[in-house]
Amino acid sequence: MPGINFGLNRQTLLQNMVNNSVAIIPSAALKVRNRDCEFPFRQDSDFFYLSGFTEDDAVLVLRKTDDKSESILFCQSKNKEMEIWTGFRLGPDAAVDALGVDRAFATSELSKCLPELLADIQSVYALWGSDKEWDQKFIQAIEQVKLKVRTGITAPTGMLAIEPLLHEQRLIKSSAEIDLMTQAAQISAQAHIKAMQLVKPGMFEYMLEGEIRHHCAMQGSRFDAYTSIVGSGENACILHYNNNDEKIHDGDLILIDAGCEVNHYASDITRTFPANGTFNTEQRALYQIVLDAQLAGIEQVKPGNNYNAPHEAVVQVITQGLVDLGLLKGEVSELIAQEAYKPFFMHKTGHWLGLDVHDVGAYKIKGQWRDLQAGMLLTVEPGIYVAVDELTVDEKWRGIGIRIEDDILVTDTGHKVLSKDVPKSIDAIETLMAAQ
Repeated sequence: MPGINFGLNRQTLLQNMVNNSVAIIPSAALKVRNRDCEFPFRQDSDFFYLSGFTEDDAVLVLRKTDDKSESILFCQSKNKEMEIWTGFRLGPDAAVDALGVDRAFATSELSKCLPELLADIQSVYALWGSDKEWDQKFIQAIEQVKLKVRTGITAPTGMLAIEPLLHEQRLIKSSAEIDLMTQAAQISAQAHIKAMQLVKPGMFEYMLEGEIRHHCAMQGSRFDAYTSIVGSGENACILHYNNNDEKIHDGDLILIDAGCEVNHYASDITRTFPANGTFNTEQRALYQIVLDAQLAGIEQVKPGNNYNAPHEAVVQVITQGLVDLGLLKGEVSELIAQEAYKPFFMHKTGHWLGLDVHDVGAYKIKGQWRDLQAGMLLTVEPGIYVAVDELTVDEKWRGIGIRIEDDILVTDTGHKVLSKDVPKSIDAIETLMAAQ
């Protein structure tokens, strides 16, 4: 994989592991879609980050002792008959040179080799609790080592979570990772523009989803970063709506939350726009509040500010805006303290972004919101959602859902909006749509 230094990723993790320890990271598994068909395979993000290897049925073991550190890969053996059916396998013989690991074995050798690799090791790092089947395999291997204690071999006594090391390492992106995520954001931005240009009342939501996927594929992105949300009308008030099967009507707003991934690295963009190209009065008023809130939140993305600073700025703007329009009544500060805005804005303002669309890394350190650092990548995505059954407000506001989301890189001096190419001001959206 050009650009990503997987060997350095492994080396950094090994340096941070305690002495006399082993880290065990399995690949993703194939998942059945229906009967004899599997879903398209997507590698586990932790495994990919440390190996760059995209086959299933593999395990990476990192071993650190007082005198050396090494990486050992277990992968599928070469098998001509199976490769006719399912495609090329790298095989353990080629893995050392191709992936830069120290040793490689067939996956079938794992049950025999793992107890040997755990001998005289004090601690085992793993994603304990995330997969019961793998937990059991690890524990069985430790139990096999215990059977040899009378020969002078010691068994591991510590079961350590790998997340505090590996996921914190993944949180700060390298320049190569940033390049991939910039590419993904740029492709996705143009796909959102295509959706704005092509939409017409009478289309179905899935047609826009198809146009977005087609554009991303034609620009070199094989996969979505997540299941796309294309919600028209009141469907835009469903945060994770993905049926995408309703007809789009004249007068609807359409909320599209969609992003592609490039070489496993994600983008995540949301835009909301009118199906007929023109915001009506109520849509325009609520949309402007969300946009103002998002711009205020983005301004808070800079080194030294804490992670929650964008959310606090967003809540301030949204609450004030809802008061100005009469959807909330009272003093803004009291309404914020009471979280009175939550019926209309019920989620946080963003999340980490990386190999996973909701990427890894702690949001708080010792109970306090962590400070932002250069190399972190996050989304800023405020919204206002007025449910059709929200009887506390005038009927004219009901059924309007709006979210605006961009991908923001924390830089040494502030921030960079990777997804800036897709319009989001009311005038820019209406001008783009009117040109078609």
